[in-house]
Amino acid sequence: MSSTPFDAAVRAVRDGADAAVEAVALYAQHSSEERLWLLDGDDPFWEGQSVMMQEGYNVHPIVHGSIPRLGIPGLRFSDGPRGVVVGKSTAFPVSMSRGATWDTELEQRIGEAIGAEVAAQGGNFFAGVCINLLRHPAWGRAQETYGEDSLLLGEMGSALTRGVQKHVMACVKHYALNSMENARLKVDVTADDATLHEVYLPHFRRVIEEGVAGVMSAYNSVNGEWAGQNKQLLTDILRERWNFKGVTVSDFVFGLRDAALSLEAGLDVEEPFRQIRAEHLETALADGSASWAAVERAGLRIIATQLRFAAALPDEVPSRDVIASPAHTALAREAAARGAVLLRNEPVEGTPVLPLNGTQIRRLAVIGRLADLANTGDHGSSDVRSPYVVTALEGLTSALPDAEIVYVPDDDADAAARAAADCDAAVIVAGYTADDEGEWADPDAFGAELTALFPPHPDGDVAIASMAGAEAMAGGGDRERLTLRPVDEEIIRAVGSANARTVVVIVAAGAVITESWKSSVPGILMGWYAGMEGGNGLADVLLGAADPSGRLPFAIPTSEDHLPYFDRHATEITYDRWHGQRLLDRLGVPAAFPFGFGLSYTQFSLSDAAAEFTGDETARVTVALENTGSRAGRHVVQVYAHRPQVGDRVLLGFTPVALETGERRVITVPLSLRPLAVWSPEADRLITPNGAISLEVASFAGDRDAVDTTLELPAPALVCPRTGSLPDAGA
Repeated sequence: MSSTPFDAAVRAVRDGADAAVEAVALYAQHSSEERLWLLDGDDPFWEGQSVMMQEGYNVHPIVHGSIPRLGIPGLRFSDGPRGVVVGKSTAFPVSMSRGATWDTELEQRIGEAIGAEVAAQGGNFFAGVCINLLRHPAWGRAQETYGEDSLLLGEMGSALTRGVQKHVMACVKHYALNSMENARLKVDVTADDATLHEVYLPHFRRVIEEGVAGVMSAYNSVNGEWAGQNKQLLTDILRERWNFKGVTVSDFVFGLRDAALSLEAGLDVEEPFRQIRAEHLETALADGSASWAAVERAGLRIIATQLRFAAALPDEVPSRDVIASPAHTALAREAAARGAVLLRNEPVEGTPVLPLNGTQIRRLAVIGRLADLANTGDHGSSDVRSPYVVTALEGLTSALPDAEIVYVPDDDADAAARAAADCDAAVIVAGYTADDEGEWADPDAFGAELTALFPPHPDGDVAIASMAGAEAMAGGGDRERLTLRPVDEEIIRAVGSANARTVVVIVAAGAVITESWKSSVPGILMGWYAGMEGGNGLADVLLGAADPSGRLPFAIPTSEDHLPYFDRHATEITYDRWHGQRLLDRLGVPAAFPFGFGLSYTQFSLSDAAAEFTGDETARVTVALENTGSRAGRHVVQVYAHRPQVGDRVLLGFTPVALETGERRVITVPLSLRPLAVWSPEADRLITPNGAISLEVASFAGDRDAVDTTLELPAPALVCPRTGSLPDAGA
C-alpha cells in the first residue's frame, strides 16, 4: 500500500477526518517553492505550448500542481464536453443535442461514461461541464452548451456532474457571461445585478450546489474586470454568497492578465502551463502586491479538493477497455436518436412523411455535401478523436441493406432533383461544419497576445510551432449567417418539387432560420452534430426504430430582427434579460418553432393538473399524460409560469416520459421556484413572490393546449444578508 503523506491524508478523510483540516497539515509539509508550484501548470509555457500544438491539443492529461515528493497527484486535466479529448475516446453528440433530450437520467449516464474514460486514461479532472447560456444563435461555441434557458442548463449540467464525479472531479465553465467567440479575448460584458442573478448565474449556482469540484473562469471581462481576476465573481458571489468549497482555475493561456490580482481576487490555479504566475508572482510577493496568505488560501483549496475527491472515489480505476467500448458507443447512438427534434412532419398521400417505411423503399436519394462527412462539431478544445464516425449516408445504407442508395454530394440542385425524382424518398443533409461555427483563434491576434504576455522563447521554431496551432483553429468562430447556404436552399426547393417524400436533416448547433424553404418539404429534422454514432442514430429516427423525442432547447425565430443585438467583433456589449423565447414573447411575435417544441410519431394529451408547494424553493405538479396515438413514444412535460413583475414566462420544471400506445399515467414534475424570483437591490438577493402563481403544464412554451393550474406560495421569511432585517417581499 502506498504510504505518501497524501495517501495518509486520504485514508484519514475516509475515516471521517475533515479534508480541510488534513489539507492544513499536508500544506505545512510544502516548501515555499512547492507552495507556488501548486498554483499553475507543471510544464514550462513555450515547451508545453509547442508540444500541444504539434502533437495535438490535450492528447494526454495536462498536469497542474503535482508534488511527487508528497504524493500529490495534481489536477490532471481533460477537456470536453462531447466526450474525453484525451486519447481516442467516445464522441457523444454535442451538448446542445443532449440538451434537446431534456433527459437528466441519460445525461448522467453519459457523464458516468465520460468520467470512466477520463480515469482510464490517467486523468482526474474533467473540464467539460459547459453551461454558458445561449444568448444568440450566432455564438460559435453554442454546440458546447445545453440551450437558452437557465433552468435547463442547470439541471443538465448537474446531471453531467453527478455522472462524471463517480470517477473523477468535474469542472464547470466558463464563469461567466461567455457567449461570444470571436471577441472572447477582448470583450467587456456589462450586466446589472438583476440580469446577472436572474439570468446568467443561476445555472452556475445550481451546479455548485450539486457539488462540482472545480469552476473555470471565462476569457472575457465582466463589468470592467477580466473574469479570471474578477473578485465579484470569484469571491463575493462564488465563495461568500454560494459557499463554494472547490477549486477555481483559469481558462487556458489568456485566462488572466495579472498574476497578483488574480490570486488576490480568488483564482486558485492558472492553466495550463507555467505562465504569468511563474513569471511574475515571486516579484509580486516581494513587493507586497500579492500576499503569502492568498497563496496559502489557494493552496489549501487545491489540496482539500483533491483529498475530498480521492477519498470519495473508488480505489479501482476503470480499465482502458471502457474507452469507446460497445456499451459507450451504444450510449452515443441512443443519445443521438434521443436528441433529434422533429420540426415538421406533414402528410403525403394521407400519412405523415416520417417515419419512412423501410420495407417499401427500393431507392433512396441521400443528398448533400454533409451526408457523408464525419461532422461531429468544431476542431477546437472540445474536439474528440473518436476511433470512427458513422455518417448519415453510412447509417442509412446499413439500415436499408436491400435498398439502392443514390448519393448526390455535389452543390448541384438540378442533379439532386433528377436523382430524387426517380426515388421513393429523399433525405437532404444540410447545415454547417467546423468552418462555419466553433471555437476560433485569429493567428495575428493570438501572436500579439502571446508577445504582450510572455517573453519570447529563444528558439524561434518553438514559437512558430505554437502559432501553427492557432492557424489550425482559424476557421469557425461566430456564425456569419443564420440561414443555410443559398445553394442548400436551392437544392431543398428543387428536390422538394421533384420528390414529395423529401426530408431535410439540419446539422447545426443553434437556430437555423428556415422561412424561405420550410414549406417546400414535408419533413424537417434537427439532427445536430450527433457524435460518432450519429448516422446510426439518425437512421433509427428516420426509419422509426426510435421515436423523435427531442425538444428544442431554444426558440427558432422567423427573422433575425427578433434576436438581441450581436456584434462578433465587439469590445463592449451590455446584456439584459431579453433573449430567445423571452424576447419573442416581449416583442409579441411568434416563433417559427418555440422553445421546448418538437413533434413525435405519436400523440399525447395532458389533463387534470394540480400543484403543491413542497418547501425550500421547490414545488411539484401532478398531471395525467396519455399516449393517444398509434405507437409507443416519449414526451417531455414542461411547466411554465409568468412573472408579472417582469412580464416574462419562465420554465420551472420538466420531465421526459415514455408511454406505450394508449397508456395513461399520472406523473409528477418537480419544480424549482428560483426562476420566479426577482432581484431586490434593497434585500441584496433574489426574492420569490408569495400568493397564487398561475402555471401552464405544457408541451412547449406558449402551448395553446396547456393545462392550467395554480400554485399557492407562502410568504417567504427572508433576512437581508447586509442589514439582518426582514425585507419587503414585494420589493
